[in-house]
Amino acid sequence: MKHVLTAVALAATFALPVSAQNLAIVNGKPVPLSRLDALTQQLERSGRPVNDEVKAQLKEEVIAREIFAQEAERRGLKASAEYRTQVALASQTILIRELFADFQRKNTVSAADIRAEYDKFVAANGGQEIRSRHILLETEAEAKNLIADIKKGAKFEELAKKLSKDPGSGANGGDLDWATANTFVPEFAEAMVKLGKGQMTDTPVKSQFGWHIIRVDDVRQAALPPLDELKPQIEQQLQQQRLGEFQDALRNKAKVQ
Repeated sequence: MKHVLTAVALAATFALPVSAQNLAIVNGKPVPLSRLDALTQQLERSGRPVNDEVKAQLKEEVIAREIFAQEAERRGLKASAEYRTQVALASQTILIRELFADFQRKNTVSAADIRAEYDKFVAANGGQEIRSRHILLETEAEAKNLIADIKKGAKFEELAKKLSKDPGSGANGGDLDWATANTFVPEFAEAMVKLGKGQMTDTPVKSQFGWHIIRVDDVRQAALPPLDELKPQIEQQLQQQRLGEFQDALRNKAKVQ
């Protein structure tokens, strides 16, 4: 951000007195203080603190921009088609950003909105968490034979490592870690929730992935983060959701030929 200005440029910058409304006068042209204010606000909106040192750097940046812009104008670059195109795009970008900012200012997310969304999250993810394992096979016959082997004493974990078609869990002995039932496809979830701790399915379970042998290792009550912890995330999610709906509404209403 910090630019090193030449002694000549600096001398030209500060040769004339500066009014209260101007940051500086560069080659006889006033540089309004509002430009410094705008850059300061941009940094502050991004979450960066603006202390005296940063403000001094921003002041130097504004002056440097004026010096370079004057030189570009002197060379006639302002009249180029490329410049006009870039200005139009930049102007459009700024205008759109202001539109979205205005929408969000007028459509704030309330505490009640956040609570309602959190309650939905709890309803969807609350209840029991299950630590399960599975072995995924291509055919029902294979699965039935393996169930018989396990009941005769074969190790579930070892069979999963050797034979499971699920490479992720298979390498870990079929372990699917702690999860709620709604994490899995319906057929799998329905069979899993019927099992108690230490129980295995007596018959293979068919899903879109193949045939499963499922074992439940443990069951516990789901531990969910409190509302205060999730509040910023929920607020941002709702803001983005509303903004997306606003954008979609504008697109749908527009007449594009």
